[in-house]
Amino acid sequence: MELTLVQLADVRPWRFPPVREFQYGEWLREAYERGETPEPEVDEDLALLVTMVRQRGVVLFGPPATELLHPVPKSDVRRATVAGVPALLEELETDTRNVILTLARVWATLVTGEILSKDAAADWALPRLPEENRAVLVHARSVYLGEAEDSWERLGPRLRHDAEALVAEIERLT
Repeated sequence: MELTLVQLADVRPWRFPPVREFQYGEWLREAYERGETPEPEVDEDLALLVTMVRQRGVVLFGPPATELLHPVPKSDVRRATVAGVPALLEELETDTRNVILTLARVWATLVTGEILSKDAAADWALPRLPEENRAVLVHARSVYLGEAEDSWERLGPRLRHDAEALVAEIERLT
């Protein structure tokens, strides 16, 4: 589960980089349990979140997201999409599934302009990758869909190699 809160005045009118008021996610649980609470901060990723909410968000109360939130310029979506790549690579060994799927998602977003789900991004990327660079992405997709165990031992030597293949495609477009 993830919860992200913004002040409307911080994202409307749209400006980059936007400010996030609050965020909770399972990856932050231990910090919250220690009593740590985040302060508002600049968060480039909001360009992607606002775009996804405008595209597919379901409003529980109030006006539709497309009336409430201004569109994010494509240049800001592209900038936010690639901004997190270096940090992702630092987490390759500790959050392999999400890193690999997010790299596929970044590549797909840069090419298509659409923000796909992680499994749809993997489906998009797989036929575009050389056969020798598919194993880790195939496994990440299977783990994400609950079809395989979240175990990377047999693919360990391939992790960095296949991740770098995805990054090379991203860099080719930036």
